[in-house]
Amino acid sequence: MALTNLPGPFDYNSTRNKLLLTEYGRNVQNMVKYIVALPTKEERNKYAQVVIDLMGFLNPHLRDVADFKHKLWDHLHIISDFQLDVDSPYPKPSPEAIHLKPEPLKYPHQRIKYKHYGKTIEMMIEKAKAIEEPDRKRHMVQAIANFMKMAYVQWNKDSVADETILSDLYALSGGTLKLEENINLNRVEFRTNTYNNSQNNNNRGRTQNNRGGSGGGGGGRTNNNNPRNNNNQNNRNRNPGGAKKY
Repeated sequence: MALTNLPGPFDYNSTRNKLLLTEYGRNVQNMVKYIVALPTKEERNKYAQVVIDLMGFLNPHLRDVADFKHKLWDHLHIISDFQLDVDSPYPKPSPEAIHLKPEPLKYPHQRIKYKHYGKTIEMMIEKAKAIEEPDRKRHMVQAIANFMKMAYVQWNKDSVADETILSDLYALSGGTLKLEENINLNRVEFRTNTYNNSQNNNNRGRTQNNRGGSGGGGGGRTNNNNPRNNNNQNNRNRNPGGAKKY
């Protein structure tokens, strides 16, 4: 028997219109399409406000964004493909502004003479060179030298002589900044994380103790259980014809 009532064409996502903003779903886009087709502006304003409230409910994270109402109205115009004619409290965005790409970031391409000191040291040296007061300039230069020593030890993980730091400071400043040769900079030493090492040693000791305790306890349990097993076996042998107990 031939089938006469055949179903209509199936509605697949691949045959539907493309979602302009996927975070709002197909139903919101259909509602916006319905609002665009309404004849009067009063009806469009009324239903547009309902859709705005629904969009805010579907995306509560937008409430933490500054001017989230403005963002919702912009999304409403985008979903309508900029064809919605309503009295929006915010200016209607233009399609050209939506597709604008930000300018690429400009990364600095300046050469650093001593990379273990970094670019910040060079900027600090330039600031110190512009200081005119002698006492303030001397304190600033000494603070820069102490910072250079800390950066050197942190990078090389080894001690460094004060003469090396003073020589590098003299070279970086172009021979304009100099400290006394007998000055003592702050003492900086590279230390390993002794807390983690002590924790590892404690954990190793606990592991060995646990192994020893478990081995001794296991052996004792085995020895204590053997007499019980032997007694049970002897009782079974004594009553070979006894009634079975359940």
